[in-house]
Amino acid sequence: MTTQSFLYDTQEVIGKLWNKYPSPEHRQLLGVARDALFYVYVTGKRYRLEDFRKDIGSGLHCPPDTQERPGDDFTGLDAQLNSTECFFKKLRDETTSARQRNLLQAILDTLLFISSTGQHSGFSEYLEHLEADAPPYAIASFNTKEEVEAWLKNHPAPPDFAHVLVANAYHDVVYERERNFRRMLRSRTLEYHLADLKKRHPPAAVASFATLEDAEAWLKAQPTPARWAWVSIAGEPYLAVYHPNLQHRALYPLSMANGYEVEDDEEEPGEP
Repeated sequence: MTTQSFLYDTQEVIGKLWNKYPSPEHRQLLGVARDALFYVYVTGKRYRLEDFRKDIGSGLHCPPDTQERPGDDFTGLDAQLNSTECFFKKLRDETTSARQRNLLQAILDTLLFISSTGQHSGFSEYLEHLEADAPPYAIASFNTKEEVEAWLKNHPAPPDFAHVLVANAYHDVVYERERNFRRMLRSRTLEYHLADLKKRHPPAAVASFATLEDAEAWLKAQPTPARWAWVSIAGEPYLAVYHPNLQHRALYPLSMANGYEVEDDEEEPGEP
């Protein structure tokens, strides 16, 4: 199953359940599953998940002595994951459709993959990223194209797909394990994000600067910046971005979005 088909098929299941179970309690559980699937996708962990599923066998738990437990900071998240697992187990056991059962099991294995392999911190950070409506999630940052190409070439198990930053610019890294195919492509995901953000949150600068250097100094001096904020530089709107998982800060001119506006009827639905 490809990354795209895995994500599409499992999200289709969650979309149907979203309409079937409209209560806040059920939708919270469905939201956890939805976000868990996207977390695996955006961090490029599909092959790790595939190997995990082969190791444990469908429906089997990791042995207790090999299961990594979360620290005290993530007991609430662990409880959410456990509750979501219970909900999807019940759905799996009640279905008579073989395809539906397999997809529900894939969702269950994804939840178990996160909860039993010590990924509470990474998943929690990703949930905070979503809550902040932050720019596209990146997993690594490099100064030059040569650095990222060397990293991709020498990585023993690179992400199958993920965004990385190269001198602040978004790129996509792609890996196909069967052919050991590795490639990096320029991404326009930020340009579309800026165009969408402009419509949903019209620029209202939190600070104004005469030069880019002044703005960079201000952003660097912030102890814990917001994940994103509008600023004005020489009268032009810029997006100030902070990636806490990378300890990386960047400024992007809104003019990058010119020509990337999406018509309202082409926008993707927000739920689930």
